[in-house]
Amino acid sequence: MKKVFLYLGVALLFTHELDAMTHREWLVLPLTSWLTDETGQLVFVLAHIPLFALVLALLASQNLHIRRRSEIGLCLFMLAHALLHAVFMGHEHYAFESLLSNLLIFGGGICGLGYLLLSRASQNA
Repeated sequence: MKKVFLYLGVALLFTHELDAMTHREWLVLPLTSWLTDETGQLVFVLAHIPLFALVLALLASQNLHIRRRSEIGLCLFMLAHALLHAVFMGHEHYAFESLLSNLLIFGGGICGLGYLLLSRASQNA
């Protein structure tokens, strides 16, 4: 069940990034908010290529220690990502208001939390 939370969370996170393009998320991010739309879109898309490649490589690592730490780190990120979205909801350029957008964002956070809770429970058992 723990891996279901992990893989569903990753799928929600990656799909959220597709949705983020339609909502011009780079306008909300402090490092990219000053960019023009054309440049912001380019930077946003290109930055996700190495990020996604790194996530996939770490989750597929043959080294069990690296893979386990990567799973925990990614789930912590998914949880923090959802919390950051909650914080930025008042930003003037924040546009993630649809049910789908919120399902992708907060569903990923819930999956990350579920994985972390199940990991903790299995350590204490």
